[in-house]
Amino acid sequence: MTSRTVPGPKSRKPGLGKTRAKPGAAQFMRMLAVETVPDTGLDIRFCADETECPALADAYGLVAVQTFEAGFLVRKQGPERYKVSGVLRALVTQTCVVSLEPFETLVSAPVEVNFAPSRQSLGEPASRKMRGGAATVAGPQDPPDPIINGQIDLGALAAEFLALNLDPYPRKPGVTFEDMYVGGEASATDSPFAVLRHRS
Repeated sequence: MTSRTVPGPKSRKPGLGKTRAKPGAAQFMRMLAVETVPDTGLDIRFCADETECPALADAYGLVAVQTFEAGFLVRKQGPERYKVSGVLRALVTQTCVVSLEPFETLVSAPVEVNFAPSRQSLGEPASRKMRGGAATVAGPQDPPDPIINGQIDLGALAAEFLALNLDPYPRKPGVTFEDMYVGGEASATDSPFAVLRHRS
């Protein structure tokens, strides 16, 4: 098995992206030409740099992305078909929806996705969904994601799985909704539920 590191773009600045993020989100790109994948497979590791981490944080509404790294194994699955498997790991800072305090979250997401040239991808790429708090990987019956112009964007794949594994309503460990009322009427008055309480 061959191993190498995919370097990030040397002069690329954050621009408009295609990953499933808010409009105007920055791209995170790590392009792999499939023709370079040997029969024994290719082990690839990459991480976001000091420019890309803030761009990822802005794209996904995070306070910060402190680290973002992925380790993928790319293997041939037949003529022009490939499988990408591995793990995405990121240390991010989110805002608690209850206390509004920033807190750190470690994201560790398994990735397993099949790819084929776009002409072989019947319909749209597999739609990855949340199940039990984690993003499911593509199943054997799902259509493969497309290989476009002979390349797979491993960066976009990693960014997608980061987005899919972020809690849309992050809550700091140990914080409950009852904590919003600790401290008496002053805390309750500042609560977003205060209006509902006054109506009752």
